[in-house]
Amino acid sequence: MRLLFLTDTHLRGAAPRNRTDDFVATLMAKLREVVQLANELSVTAVLHGGDVFDLPVPGLAATGEFATVLRDLEAPLYIVPGNHDLHGQNPATLMRTLLGFLGRWGVVRILDRTPVYLDDGNVRVQISGAPYHFAIDDGSGDDYIVKKQNCDVAVHVCHGALLHKSFGLMVKYTLIDDIAAVTEADFTLCGHYHLGYDDVYRDGKWFINPGALVRLSASPGEISRWPSVVVLFFDGSTARHETYKLKSAKPGHEVLDRTAIEDSVFRAKKREDFLQTVRQITSKTGFARTDPQAILLRVLDGMRDDPDFAQIYAEVTRIWAEVLEEEGEKG
Repeated sequence: MRLLFLTDTHLRGAAPRNRTDDFVATLMAKLREVVQLANELSVTAVLHGGDVFDLPVPGLAATGEFATVLRDLEAPLYIVPGNHDLHGQNPATLMRTLLGFLGRWGVVRILDRTPVYLDDGNVRVQISGAPYHFAIDDGSGDDYIVKKQNCDVAVHVCHGALLHKSFGLMVKYTLIDDIAAVTEADFTLCGHYHLGYDDVYRDGKWFINPGALVRLSASPGEISRWPSVVVLFFDGSTARHETYKLKSAKPGHEVLDRTAIEDSVFRAKKREDFLQTVRQITSKTGFARTDPQAILLRVLDGMRDDPDFAQIYAEVTRIWAEVLEEEGEKG
């Protein structure tokens, strides 16, 4: 038996601002390659780790194009709902989303805690899912823990921040090391964390996240990684897996533009420099006024020794006039 796993396709009709290619065409090419690979390998099922769509109810025009590709898939498609597939990231809204609609019509099969069993006469595989919900990474880890029942191999598909290492206090996540000893799943297939990570083997079990099929941001991690899918091979008592890098994908630096990120960093630096100047001037003079215009004039006064003062003054005055005009229009 063979199963193909992919995750975080984020099907959408508009390109993210950091993409420089024809994003929809690129996504279509990736889907065609995945469908072709699944058909060539004669997989028993395709498993999707969530965030099929970028919005819970995406535009029908773009969705129709993607559907024409996916309908050539010969194996059934099993999906665990991700946060982007839901309204307000709320699992109770699934039936009001396109994914929920497709599930009700039987076009795709929605995975949840109730196991599905696949049996080819040689191996019996249990497949379960952990859909995204608000508290999936709140500490208990229960969504990532399954019991192995009446099967040879247990596969658990989840959409949550099940990670290989700590990411600090500002991010909610669950560590693989806290799950490995208590889950009975032989393979835990993860979505949600777009960068993915190297396959993790703990206590005789595999934890796999190949990363999102699409690269939406231009972070260094996204630029350096290569979109991939994973195929699981089961033959009686033996099990193995293999990662397939998509041939249709292009190097990150060819399709991702970091200009917006670099501009944002530059603006943040200039903003901090300006605020530091304000702090220095007001602290030295004991200036206590807090209205923006008074502070602005005092800052400008403190910059009169700058060789470019005339140009700076003209530009700041122009921008401040625009701000005042906008505020007047709002009033």
